[in-house]
Amino acid sequence: MGGPESSYHEPVLAGESVALLVHGPGLYLDGTLGGGGHSLAILRELERSGWLESSLLVGIDQDDDALQEAGVRLAGYRGHAVAVKGNFRDIAVLTAREVALRGMEPKAAGILLDLGVSSHQLDVPVRGFSYMQPGPLDMRMDSGAPGTAADILNSVPEAELAAIFFRYGEEPLSRMIARAVCVRRVEKGPFLTTDELADAVRSVVFGRERVMKALSRVFQALRIAVNHELEVLERALEDAVALLGPKGRMAVISYHSLEDRMVKRFFSSLTTADWGPKGVGLREPVMPAEAIAVTRKPVCAGAQEVARNPRARSAKLRVIEKKEGADE
Repeated sequence: MGGPESSYHEPVLAGESVALLVHGPGLYLDGTLGGGGHSLAILRELERSGWLESSLLVGIDQDDDALQEAGVRLAGYRGHAVAVKGNFRDIAVLTAREVALRGMEPKAAGILLDLGVSSHQLDVPVRGFSYMQPGPLDMRMDSGAPGTAADILNSVPEAELAAIFFRYGEEPLSRMIARAVCVRRVEKGPFLTTDELADAVRSVVFGRERVMKALSRVFQALRIAVNHELEVLERALEDAVALLGPKGRMAVISYHSLEDRMVKRFFSSLTTADWGPKGVGLREPVMPAEAIAVTRKPVCAGAQEVARNPRARSAKLRVIEKKEGADE
């Protein structure tokens, strides 16, 4: 069947993800569909392995542009792939609805989450995700959702704004930048564009490298706050694991330390048995591990992929497999 190639967004670690995730026929979930690059790779592997006819891929995304692109990209697999609008925090509800329509069990053979913002979103100025191009301070993944980056910048008190920059961006000059934002909005009026925010950061941060890092951190922090990304990820991880069938696998690609720490800790909690208090000798654990680690260390992109797609530089792929009987 195949599918058309696209320049919308190059999937990161696609080959590695598919090799570790696809291990048999069944239900596959792409909780962050984007332009459909990872989903297309999964479907091609299912087809190559002879598993496509007994498989279904459900892709979820809240971005209308992404859904439109994915629809075109996956058109050759109609009947084996469905794109659904929604936030992956609702992966359980959205999946249950789709599999019920097809008379399938809502237990997944594989689940993929590719976190963060896509290169397409960064490249479209009107979305306001990047300091590299002038545009409105929006940053919403779902353009119909309430609350933009401008709303936060123009209404949040200075101390809370500094906390956002520090917690979500790990920016060491968070207080100075928050102060500059508050002074600027009093003197010149509300923030409306990415350029205005970038200028506020540059007014208190000096040196090209330090400025670039500060801008990246501040824009990342605002994007996370606008889209409630860490809260969404926490819920999505828990619900996704519950959807896995016996020996089902879950792969997560993260791009910054906050996400990766959450994924690492969550996966560790699933793959570590509870043997009770130290010093108490038990023959069996109080709580056995629910999963095994497929990747002991995160898988990172090779030099060739990074050269071709710089966004892959910070990507970390972690994969677990659910044990048989873990839900019993």
